Amino acid sequence: MPKRVNNIYVENITFSKLLEAHNKCKKHKRFKKQVIEFEMNLENNLLKIGRELLNETYTFSEYFEFTIYEPKERKIKTLEYRDRVVQTWYVENFLKPNFESSYINDTYACIENRGTHKAVDKMQEYLRKADKVYEEVWVLKCDIRKFFFNVDRKILYSLIKRKIKDKYFLNLTKKIIFYDDEEVGIPIGNYTSQIYANIYLNELDRYIKEELKVKYVVRYMDDFVILLKSKKQAKEILEKIQIFLREKLKLELNAKTAYFKAKQGVNFCGFRIWKTHRLLREQSKKKMRRKLKNFEKLYREDRIELDYILACINSWMGHAKHCNSYSLVSKMFNEFALRK
Repeated sequence: MPKRVNNIYVENITFSKLLEAHNKCKKHKRFKKQVIEFEMNLENNLLKIGRELLNETYTFSEYFEFTIYEPKERKIKTLEYRDRVVQTWYVENFLKPNFESSYINDTYACIENRGTHKAVDKMQEYLRKADKVYEEVWVLKCDIRKFFFNVDRKILYSLIKRKIKDKYFLNLTKKIIFYDDEEVGIPIGNYTSQIYANIYLNELDRYIKEELKVKYVVRYMDDFVILLKSKKQAKEILEKIQIFLREKLKLELNAKTAYFKAKQGVNFCGFRIWKTHRLLREQSKKKMRRKLKNFEKLYREDRIELDYILACINSWMGHAKHCNSYSLVSKMFNEFALRK
């Protein structure tokens, strides 16, 4: 068993590290009320947080809950800004340095220099490689049922404790994980939850790679794709993964999980991918068309800023350029016009 890390908590409670966490946390939010208020008394706020962390008197606020409807309906929980600064400090100084080195190369969510487009590139690379060695490539596409709502908190805590034994760090970890009386679930919206997801599902990654000896697998958060040589093998691997998830992580795959021939294309990270090319998913195209129509209406009524419209369009086009989309983009924006 690898040596457990100790004596890391106190040495990381410094003004400069808390300031770094604040600067990272405020990105794209600098004009929000809570951020402005925090910065009006920045030095005292950070010093107060530092004292409370050192004395183990830091208390997290109650979660504020709201619902989003894109890309699907989800309940999001968020904390006050000062709590988000603490969680960012916790992730950047403890979780990332001590856990990222144990991740497999084929997981792509919330890891520096990876992300969705790198995941798509790898998926297409593996489709090409598998096509050269398998007579017929089969795809096993898996999606975990309500992952964040079903994470077992005791298992999560045990995985963290297995790596780090610093008692002060573990006391803070308990405050974050066991924030209420429930036994399962971590909040969607927390920076910590994204990293916890990688720690939790790293157990699955290792099982697939090391125990099942699967060569071609790509995971992005709770969505993962495996390339195999036959329908029979896909069925066998699926059954083993289901057992592992149920017995070791107390999770289940959802109804969208399926196996099929690779020539149908693989829906993954916003694209439909083949070995030769990739296209935007229909859902992404429809969503952007709706947005453009809405932009035209809001702009005519003087209810939206041009800068915001351009930022949204540039973001989407940056996504679209990662596939064969020239004709689609040209047609879509030739029909788009802003008039007052």
